[in-house]
Amino acid sequence: MIKKNWMGTMSRLILCVAAGVSLSGGAHAQDAKAGNIQITNAYTRATVPGQQVAGGFMKIENAGAADQLLSVSSPVAGEVQLHEMAMDGTVMKMRQVKDITVPANGSVELKPGGLHLMFMNIKAPLSAGETVPVKLKFAKAGEVELKMPVNAMGGSMHMH
Repeated sequence: MIKKNWMGTMSRLILCVAAGVSLSGGAHAQDAKAGNIQITNAYTRATVPGQQVAGGFMKIENAGAADQLLSVSSPVAGEVQLHEMAMDGTVMKMRQVKDITVPANGSVELKPGGLHLMFMNIKAPLSAGETVPVKLKFAKAGEVELKMPVNAMGGSMHMH
Protein backbone atom coordinates (compact mmCIF):
# COMPACT_ATOMS: atom_id res chain seq x y z
CA MET A 1 0.00 0.00 0.00
CA ILE A 2 2.83 2.39 0.74
CA LYS A 3 4.34 1.63 -2.67
CA LYS A 4 1.00 2.32 -4.39
CA ASN A 5 0.57 5.71 -2.67
CA TRP A 6 4.19 6.63 -3.41
CA MET A 7 3.68 5.88 -7.11
CA GLY A 8 0.49 7.98 -7.19
CA THR A 9 2.28 10.87 -5.47
CA MET A 10 5.21 10.64 -7.90
CA SER A 11 2.84 10.61 -10.88
CA ARG A 12 1.08 13.76 -9.63
CA LEU A 13 4.44 15.42 -8.94
CA ILE A 14 5.70 14.64 -12.46
CA LEU A 15 2.49 16.02 -13.99
CA CYS A 16 2.76 19.22 -11.92
CA VAL A 17 6.41 19.71 -12.88
CA ALA A 18 5.64 19.09 -16.57
CA ALA A 19 2.77 21.58 -16.47
CA GLY A 20 4.98 24.16 -14.75
CA VAL A 21 7.74 23.74 -17.32
CA SER A 22 5.33 24.17 -20.23
CA LEU A 23 3.77 27.26 -18.66
CA SER A 24 7.06 28.89 -17.66
CA GLY A 25 8.80 28.37 -21.00
CA GLY A 26 8.25 32.00 -21.94
CA ALA A 27 5.51 33.73 -23.84
CA HIS A 28 3.94 31.84 -26.71
CA ALA A 29 3.33 33.42 -30.07
CA GLN A 30 -0.12 34.80 -30.71
CA ASP A 31 -1.61 34.21 -34.13
CA ALA A 32 -3.66 36.93 -35.83
CA LYS A 33 -5.70 37.18 -39.02
CA ALA A 34 -7.11 39.90 -41.28
CA GLY A 35 -8.70 39.13 -44.61
CA ASN A 36 -6.52 36.58 -46.42
CA ILE A 37 -3.49 37.31 -44.20
CA GLN A 38 -2.58 35.03 -41.27
CA ILE A 39 0.29 35.90 -38.89
CA THR A 40 1.93 33.01 -37.00
CA ASN A 41 4.97 32.48 -34.78
CA ALA A 42 5.46 36.20 -34.06
CA TYR A 43 8.07 37.14 -31.44
CA THR A 44 10.75 39.60 -30.43
CA ARG A 45 13.60 39.22 -27.96
CA ALA A 46 14.31 40.67 -24.55
CA THR A 47 16.61 43.69 -24.47
CA VAL A 48 19.07 45.04 -21.92
CA PRO A 49 18.82 48.53 -20.36
CA GLY A 50 20.05 51.12 -22.83
CA GLN A 51 19.49 48.91 -25.88
CA GLN A 52 17.61 51.06 -28.40
CA VAL A 53 16.72 48.45 -31.05
CA ALA A 54 15.20 44.97 -31.29
CA GLY A 55 14.21 42.67 -34.14
CA GLY A 56 10.72 41.32 -34.75
CA PHE A 57 10.03 38.02 -36.46
CA MET A 58 6.99 36.12 -37.76
CA LYS A 59 5.53 34.12 -40.60
CA ILE A 60 2.98 35.86 -42.83
CA GLU A 61 0.73 33.53 -44.82
CA ASN A 62 -1.55 34.73 -47.61
CA ALA A 63 -4.56 32.74 -48.84
CA GLY A 64 -5.46 35.25 -51.57
CA ALA A 65 -4.01 37.71 -54.10
CA ALA A 66 -0.55 39.20 -53.58
CA ASP A 67 -0.38 41.79 -50.79
CA GLN A 68 2.26 44.05 -49.26
CA LEU A 69 3.16 44.79 -45.65
CA LEU A 70 3.41 48.58 -45.80
CA SER A 71 4.13 49.64 -42.23
CA VAL A 72 4.26 48.55 -38.60
CA SER A 73 3.77 50.49 -35.38
CA SER A 74 4.06 49.75 -31.68
CA PRO A 75 3.77 51.94 -28.58
CA VAL A 76 7.00 50.41 -27.18
CA ALA A 77 9.15 52.01 -29.91
CA GLY A 78 9.54 55.44 -31.43
CA GLU A 79 9.43 53.78 -34.85
CA VAL A 80 9.17 50.29 -36.34
CA GLN A 81 10.91 49.82 -39.68
CA LEU A 82 10.77 47.04 -42.25
CA HIS A 83 14.31 45.70 -42.76
CA GLU A 84 16.26 43.12 -44.68
CA MET A 85 19.70 41.66 -44.20
CA ALA A 86 21.56 40.55 -47.30
CA MET A 87 25.08 39.76 -48.37
CA ASP A 88 26.92 42.44 -50.31
CA GLY A 89 29.97 40.49 -51.47
CA THR A 90 31.41 39.21 -48.20
CA VAL A 91 29.68 41.77 -45.98
CA MET A 92 26.27 41.29 -44.36
CA LYS A 93 24.34 44.55 -44.66
CA MET A 94 21.06 45.60 -43.13
CA ARG A 95 18.81 48.15 -44.80
CA GLN A 96 15.32 49.53 -44.52
CA VAL A 97 12.85 48.44 -47.21
CA LYS A 98 9.73 50.27 -48.43
CA ASP A 99 7.43 47.24 -48.10
CA ILE A 100 7.47 43.46 -47.87
CA THR A 101 5.62 41.54 -50.59
CA VAL A 102 3.50 38.59 -49.49
CA PRO A 103 2.99 36.42 -52.60
CA ALA A 104 -0.44 35.24 -53.73
CA ASN A 105 -1.35 31.96 -52.05
CA GLY A 106 2.08 31.94 -50.45
CA SER A 107 4.00 33.14 -47.44
CA VAL A 108 7.00 35.17 -46.34
CA GLU A 109 9.03 34.54 -43.21
CA LEU A 110 10.51 37.40 -41.23
CA LYS A 111 13.50 35.84 -39.48
CA PRO A 112 16.98 36.64 -38.17
CA GLY A 113 19.40 37.15 -41.06
CA GLY A 114 16.66 38.02 -43.57
CA LEU A 115 13.55 40.17 -43.70
CA HIS A 116 12.47 41.38 -40.24
CA LEU A 117 10.92 44.20 -38.24
CA MET A 118 13.25 46.66 -36.51
CA PHE A 119 11.93 48.31 -33.35
CA MET A 120 13.81 51.63 -33.15
CA ASN A 121 14.18 53.95 -30.14
CA ILE A 122 12.73 51.45 -27.67
CA LYS A 123 11.17 53.38 -24.79
CA ALA A 124 11.91 50.79 -22.03
CA PRO A 125 13.68 47.42 -21.93
CA LEU A 126 11.65 44.50 -23.31
CA SER A 127 11.47 41.73 -20.69
CA ALA A 128 11.08 38.01 -21.38
CA GLY A 129 7.53 36.84 -20.75
CA GLU A 130 5.94 40.19 -21.65
CA THR A 131 4.02 40.89 -24.84
CA VAL A 132 4.44 43.84 -27.19
CA PRO A 133 1.37 45.28 -28.95
CA VAL A 134 2.03 45.59 -32.68
CA LYS A 135 -0.10 46.88 -35.55
CA LEU A 136 0.76 45.77 -39.08
CA LYS A 137 -0.71 47.59 -42.08
CA PHE A 138 -1.20 45.70 -45.35
CA ALA A 139 -2.14 47.22 -48.72
CA LYS A 140 -5.16 44.91 -49.23
CA ALA A 141 -5.85 43.12 -45.95
CA GLY A 142 -5.77 46.34 -43.93
CA GLU A 143 -4.60 46.41 -40.33
CA VAL A 144 -3.68 43.41 -38.20
CA GLU A 145 -3.16 43.83 -34.47
CA LEU A 146 -1.39 41.29 -32.31
CA LYS A 147 0.53 40.92 -29.09
CA MET A 148 4.06 39.79 -29.91
CA PRO A 149 5.66 37.72 -27.14
CA VAL A 150 9.09 38.72 -25.84
CA ASN A 151 11.40 35.70 -25.69
CA ALA A 152 14.54 35.44 -23.57
CA MET A 153 17.82 36.49 -25.16
CA GLY A 154 20.01 33.76 -26.60
CA GLY A 155 18.63 30.24 -26.55
CA SER A 156 18.49 28.27 -29.77
CA MET A 157 17.77 31.31 -31.96
CA HIS A 158 20.43 33.55 -33.44
CA MET A 159 20.90 37.02 -32.01
CA HIS A 160 19.86 39.92 -34.21
